[in-house]
Amino acid sequence: MAPVAVVYVLAMTENRKPGHRPATPDGDTSDLPPFDLPDAPRGHAGAPPAPERPAAGPISSRALANAAAPYLEGINPEQREAVETLDGPVLVLAGAGTGKTRVLTTRIAHILASGRAFPSQILAVTFTNKAAREMKERIGGLVGGAVEGMPWLGTFHSIGVKILRRHHELVGLKSGFTILDTDDQLRLLKQVIEAARIDKDRWPARQLAGLIDDWKNRGLTPGQVPKGEAFAFAGGKGVELYDAYQKRLKELNACDFGDLLLECLRLFREHPDVLADYHRRFRYILVDEYQDTNVAQYLWLRLLAQGSPNICCVGDDDQSIYGWRGAEVDNILRFEQDFPGAKVVRLERNYRSTGHILAAASGLIARNQGRLGKTLFTDGALGRKVTITGVWDDEEEARSIASDIETLMQAGHRLNEIAILVRASFQMRVFEDRFITMGLPYRVIGGPRFYERQEIKDAIAYLEVTANPSNDLKFERIVNVPKRGLGDTTVERIHVLARSRGVSMFDAARLIVGTDELAGKARNSLSGLVASFERWRDGIDTLKHTELAELILDESGYTAMWQADKSPQAQSRLENLKELVRFMHEFETLGGFLEHVSLVMDADQTSDGDRVSLMTLHAAKGLEFDTVFLPGWEEGLFPHQRSLDESGLAGLEEERRLAYVGITRAKRLAKISFAQNRRTRGLYQSAVPSRFIDELPEAHVEVVEGKSTFGGAYANFAGRFNPYGKSRFDEEQTPFRSTYDTPGWQRAKNSFAGGSFGGAGGSPAGSRSPTQGRPFAAGRAGVEAPMPGGGRGSDQGRFHHGSASQDSRVGTPSRPASQMRPAGWKQPVTIEGQLIASSTAAGQGFRTGDRVRHEKFGMGTVTLVDGNKLSIEFDTGETKRVVDSFVERG
Repeated sequence: MAPVAVVYVLAMTENRKPGHRPATPDGDTSDLPPFDLPDAPRGHAGAPPAPERPAAGPISSRALANAAAPYLEGINPEQREAVETLDGPVLVLAGAGTGKTRVLTTRIAHILASGRAFPSQILAVTFTNKAAREMKERIGGLVGGAVEGMPWLGTFHSIGVKILRRHHELVGLKSGFTILDTDDQLRLLKQVIEAARIDKDRWPARQLAGLIDDWKNRGLTPGQVPKGEAFAFAGGKGVELYDAYQKRLKELNACDFGDLLLECLRLFREHPDVLADYHRRFRYILVDEYQDTNVAQYLWLRLLAQGSPNICCVGDDDQSIYGWRGAEVDNILRFEQDFPGAKVVRLERNYRSTGHILAAASGLIARNQGRLGKTLFTDGALGRKVTITGVWDDEEEARSIASDIETLMQAGHRLNEIAILVRASFQMRVFEDRFITMGLPYRVIGGPRFYERQEIKDAIAYLEVTANPSNDLKFERIVNVPKRGLGDTTVERIHVLARSRGVSMFDAARLIVGTDELAGKARNSLSGLVASFERWRDGIDTLKHTELAELILDESGYTAMWQADKSPQAQSRLENLKELVRFMHEFETLGGFLEHVSLVMDADQTSDGDRVSLMTLHAAKGLEFDTVFLPGWEEGLFPHQRSLDESGLAGLEEERRLAYVGITRAKRLAKISFAQNRRTRGLYQSAVPSRFIDELPEAHVEVVEGKSTFGGAYANFAGRFNPYGKSRFDEEQTPFRSTYDTPGWQRAKNSFAGGSFGGAGGSPAGSRSPTQGRPFAAGRAGVEAPMPGGGRGSDQGRFHHGSASQDSRVGTPSRPASQMRPAGWKQPVTIEGQLIASSTAAGQGFRTGDRVRHEKFGMGTVTLVDGNKLSIEFDTGETKRVVDSFVERG
């Protein structure tokens, strides 16, 4: 590090100009250097810098200055080009894992060490405080204490605050203005809505807040909002409310987060002298994650960049995944048009992932049309291919992934290097329950655990009070959720009465509504709530617990509350509520479900130690793991249907970028899976594999056969005549293997080991059969497998061996018996059984158009007859395929 310090000190000494220290218009000189560089830009934007003077000093010092800087050691040629290109606009297209943070910090260190600018003349913008701290630490490690003199290194909003603090009077603010958080903003918007005499229940403040935030992200003041967009709220009053809200902010001497950039834009546009001062102040501008900038951030940067051509933006157009919160991928796509003569440096050498992972991700993202184009590669090994697995349903998907994680653990793999990345947060529930059951430690990154989420805790509170009215904590949690006009005063009165009578809060509420202790509106609301709980409690014994849960959430207004919420999180909360009700189908009673929840909530909640990471794909950006599981790759879920409906092709391309981000989080192993069925409200719905799976290049993926795709339904089909392929008993000379360890599976193992697979005529337990030690297959164990189309004995429900040749009805060429009978073959046994469904079996005489009644689905009309299987369109609008014995004529 010593040579760097010497170079920096020499540069500062040679460029000192004593006696001059320019001040800002408000007289503040705190962040300016005590002297100016001789070639600091002056005057109008774009003025050419003065020519550099020959270096002064002894020959030895000049030789030392020309020596290779230590911070440039170990970087590849592309990175070095990005670091050393200091003149003019530069766009660094940095792919995943290519070392963009190192390039950014090394570039700043190079600017400082080469004497091109002082620390206070560099504007370095990041998106998060964490990224800003990391950047500062890295620069400090390269150039020492000089980094402490960089006051303009931070997030967009932190730098915006600093600018507004200096010039607050020019934007109508006073010294010491406050910044509203989300709760304060909503409270103020409610006041604005009420003052305009608008129904705040029909037009909630949260919806207006979302609109205003979107307008501010696009740099629109009330007078600039398009007229058509004004009708998105309260019949055209959205802009009026926006204007009233901004005036109220000024009266309160406050601003919200959107104002931190919007007011800066107004300041720069209305006061060119202030903008010119910042043009003189900043010699170099550097921006991280440029692909995630919104319109307001883009305009802010463009105005500041007019004073210096030396702007460097680092980003990856293939990782722009935040369009739902205002990010514009076009900002990075049109960089060369915005800054003519810009140099584009592509960082494609990946230091994170193996060759197959990078090739699979690159092949997928190449399908996008809106991209500048680059292909990641690595100098390392190809590694393992990306695996693709299809499973029966989401429960099996969780079991399979948990089993793989246990296998990795046994091989010494650290849990901290394993991640499960899901598209939607509701997918986490099935994994959390599986991990808790197994005792597998995990952590949820980027959000609370499933049962810790606000909407889940509220819903469970409703269920708890319904089952146990003495639960005061749960009752107090939801007594005014959604809002019922029951404030703190009402709750306190209920508390006082409960303590004085020695009863629960629910019983106290029932007593107080019969008195005049409460005002009319509060008394009516509380009375209605108490009556609802009593009605729901009566339904515990008469309704199915899942139906009761849906009834409670609907009648309480809780579901409607989130449906009316227009925040980006509202849809996710509704999906979580649906997942909660869906999961309740796995329990027989409400009490059993609540007991399970209490055990889950009592589990170890600490996040230290070795744990599997569980998070959404959006939260995973910037992270990396040795092994990454990517479940739920199904149409409608990923790509998400809402993205396709709202944004069309642009939404599809952003979803594909999200898939690219997910795959490139993996360093050694990436495992993709999809389910054939997902349950919604207790009913299975068929799922179609994601289009992204077929877009992966075949040369870099490996298709893995699911462990039990059909849930074991065809497990005992014999191998020779089995049209579905071999069963797990057909593996020659292979130990009995399975991921299951149930009592039934143990009995199957013992029967197989003893050669005594049951059935009429089978060998007695413990006796040796001719097939002992050989695979259980048709023609060997003496069982003829049923064939599609019914085969032999379909009407009687028996399978007989009969003659040596196949029955002509099967449609299989006859073969001599000698070709089908191995050595030691004996007369087969006969298996008694009843055939449940067959397309050729005789039905009960139903015809298309017949009206029928099903015990569960109700009345319906037969639309298709296939043997004894019927396709029925029920009056509920659903079409089901059922066996005719389960229906009766209507």
